[in-house]
Amino acid sequence: MKKLSLQTLQNKIITYQVIVVISFVFGVVGFVYNNWRYEHNESNNNIRIASFQILQELSSLEQIIYANHYDHDTIKGSPRDGWVKVGLIGDLSLFISPECEEAAEELRRVWTENWHQIDKDQKVINRLIEKIDKVKRITRDVLKVLY
Repeated sequence: MKKLSLQTLQNKIITYQVIVVISFVFGVVGFVYNNWRYEHNESNNNIRIASFQILQELSSLEQIIYANHYDHDTIKGSPRDGWVKVGLIGDLSLFISPECEEAAEELRRVWTENWHQIDKDQKVINRLIEKIDKVKRITRDVLKVLY
């Protein structure tokens, strides 16, 4: 059996300790990155779900406006349904971006000021559709940059 010198033993212990520290650092870095990636993916997923839902609600709001204005159908074009859609769009916009939230607030403001005129005034329809299109554009732009 070969005897190890004290110096050789100390070198081996230092080598093992360095390997343990490096392994620990890699483990922590891997865990932190994995956790960050998971949170990032979850955030993107929430934005995607909210974006798709908001796009559907915007289309439904357009249908309500058109049914009320062009068809004079107060059942399919019920302003109460429009209020619900506008409120939901505002709530969902919080998950997408501050710019989308601001555009949804503009849409809510224009709806609040003009909902009672959608059956009569083409200018009101044009303003509402313009605001709807702005929210759609912002939402699609946010979806394009997600990865």
